[in-house]
Amino acid sequence: MMQGKKILLCVSGGIAVYKAAALTSKLVQEGAQVKVIMTESARNFVAPLTFQALSRQDVYWDTFDEKDSSKIAHIDLADWADLVLVAPATANIIGKLANGIADDMITTTILATTAKVWIAPAMNVHMYDHPAVKRNIDILFEFGYQFVEPSEGYLACGYVGKGRLEEPEKVVELISDYFSNGDKETMLLRGKKVVITAGPTREMVDPVRFFSNRSTGKMGFSLAEAAVSLGAEVLLISGPSELPVPKGVEYVSVTSAEDMYNAVHEAFPAADIVVKSAAVADYRPKEILGDKLKKKDGNLVIEFERTKDILMSLGERKTHQYLIGFAAETTNVIEYARAKLEKKRADMIVANNVKESGSGFGTDTNKVIIVTNRGKDRELPLLSKVEVAKEIFKEAIAQMEKGTAHERS
Repeated sequence: MMQGKKILLCVSGGIAVYKAAALTSKLVQEGAQVKVIMTESARNFVAPLTFQALSRQDVYWDTFDEKDSSKIAHIDLADWADLVLVAPATANIIGKLANGIADDMITTTILATTAKVWIAPAMNVHMYDHPAVKRNIDILFEFGYQFVEPSEGYLACGYVGKGRLEEPEKVVELISDYFSNGDKETMLLRGKKVVITAGPTREMVDPVRFFSNRSTGKMGFSLAEAAVSLGAEVLLISGPSELPVPKGVEYVSVTSAEDMYNAVHEAFPAADIVVKSAAVADYRPKEILGDKLKKKDGNLVIEFERTKDILMSLGERKTHQYLIGFAAETTNVIEYARAKLEKKRADMIVANNVKESGSGFGTDTNKVIIVTNRGKDRELPLLSKVEVAKEIFKEAIAQMEKGTAHERS
């Protein structure tokens, strides 16, 4: 699957550079074209000649060393690559990339590329767990970078823990899967009509006040972006949000739970997949005042009534649709998700613990568990929300094709 694929391997300075040499050899053996850029620190561990011999390509490290005067080297490399892989990626190079610093050949090239960028960290376990490193990784997730998680084991510094560069064989396997699934992904939702709900709802008290929640719509908008990239015809129905609408998406703006109920049900009959990721209010004020509620002495009591349960109503009406709900929990995540799956007659519930770092409201990442009626629950690692969305759609399509969706009456 890697025959002729162009991989730009960016090697930063750590003891794991020796694994990058082995990785270069294995990628070349698989048929890939590999070009290597090294930092100055990396050249203190392994000589560029090693990578030149293994890749049978020139090795780059000096931004101003133009090997071909007709081209600007870092721009040419940025355009050449099908995939950019930083391995090993030190805390230093991660920090530079997260903050847009371009002071060497690797950072200037990566800033100029439009290819997919993968980061394979390798460092001391405490460095990997440092808040600054975690923040920088979150930023790169937001940029759309993908991470090859380090493995656990004995580290060169003598510690035992998470921080070992993933083994070359595993990295090659991941890259092979990426290229083999690339064409399939662009066709995954071709011909499917996908309806997605996003954001919060606002339930009015009076002309100036409302009840709402902390949802920003990021997960729903990421689902819409991913669905379009996978070839779907997408309708995004969202409560109030400041996010830009993804290109290629039909957009309907709503305010209240009732508005969203009506918009979803209007679109439901023609949908193939419906994803209910919106944080819809469960209750609303029973009476909406026509004038501003004035402040008075003493406490205030507002009577609430239930809103319509959109997911349950869709579960009761579905015919051919594949129905996906979300469950934002703080305790007993799987237990509540499975109960919701059965009660609402959904085909899938995507659950997360909003107390976990990186998976609450307003974050650019999410860590979810996919719960379905058949098969094992699937727990995803911390990913960007777009990557989470793609995994959700992959799982949905796999179940639809295998006939493992919820039995429909």
